[in-house]
Amino acid sequence: MNRSAHSIHFKALNEEIRQAGETVVIDGCLGQRFIGSGLKDQTIVINGTPGNALGAYLNGGEIHVRGNAQDAVGDTMNSGRIIIHGHAGDTLGYAMRGGSIYVSGHAGYRTGIHMKAYKDKQPVIIVGGHVGSFLGEYLAGGLIIVLGIGSNQLPVGHFTGTGMHGGKIFIRSECELNGLPDQVVVADASADELSEIQSHIEDFASCFQMDASSLLQGRFHLLKPNRKNLYHQLYVAN
Repeated sequence: MNRSAHSIHFKALNEEIRQAGETVVIDGCLGQRFIGSGLKDQTIVINGTPGNALGAYLNGGEIHVRGNAQDAVGDTMNSGRIIIHGHAGDTLGYAMRGGSIYVSGHAGYRTGIHMKAYKDKQPVIIVGGHVGSFLGEYLAGGLIIVLGIGSNQLPVGHFTGTGMHGGKIFIRSECELNGLPDQVVVADASADELSEIQSHIEDFASCFQMDASSLLQGRFHLLKPNRKNLYHQLYVAN
């Protein structure tokens, strides 16, 4: 299916997508919401800017955005891939439970908030540029990587890892990472720890025609939960 989204309401567009074949190409997208919501076996290519909740509850499909995306991309997604050839808004991967989201550019506030893992489902978010404050807020599982491509400054905002009690965050930067909340400990990633993300970086690089080996160079900060100061203690009487 090849469909122009010009002047079409998001409900009508999403109904057409559900009725279409395995591959859907949408041209002229301009803010239509919920595209690919609950998608399972289809591939969607979007030329333009999709609205909020792109790929919400994604369950195995694949979405390619040739442009920027708005807020709540991949909200509560279970599996599949979302590949954004541009920038993404706030709450990228909210409550994400599996699959991968790759953003070649920047992302907004609260990227990876409430992200979690379950058994073999290990969600992955990779942002090529920088992200806003509250990265990995309440992170319970999965993997977040911020590469800071083309930046000499720290590619994350304030309050990184607030409430973090699971998962890992890798931040590529030569800058020092200070002022973290008590729930987080940070150290330079070792060679063994970097090997954990190599395949993900290679997949990311392949999507955007980048050089994976160069993206694996430089200093990576690794953030983990502070087991001496677990977030859940805030809710438990001592």
